[in-house]
Amino acid sequence: GFNENCRHNGQYLPGAPVNISKDDVNLKLIIHNATCMYNNQSNDAFLFKPSAIITAQQQIVKGIKYFVNFQISRTVCRKKRVHTDLSTCDFQPEGLLHQTLQCHFEAWLIPWKNICHVKVLSCKS
Repeated sequence: GFNENCRHNGQYLPGAPVNISKDDVNLKLIIHNATCMYNNQSNDAFLFKPSAIITAQQQIVKGIKYFVNFQISRTVCRKKRVHTDLSTCDFQPEGLLHQTLQCHFEAWLIPWKNICHVKVLSCKS
């Protein structure tokens, strides 16, 4: 049967996860959101920010599901400052405070409803 999600250009055909560009606009947005979630949950005195995207895939399922492996590294910005713009925070220099974590997350994006559900977010050193 013909699925109402299908578009002739193949963009919305449901299927297996496919690799996507690391410059994907939505990808950058959800990595930023996942990093903010991590910072809100962590007990670290410093904020972390993304330092590398290892793999990124998306799957079309009534929206777009993202599967991403990325790294976050500790910055020099302390957490207690409210509304810090992460892009202005430098990474910690090599040394005792330098730390990079490997993160895996899965998020489900419904762009036309502006909905983003983070399903899984786990980060470990």
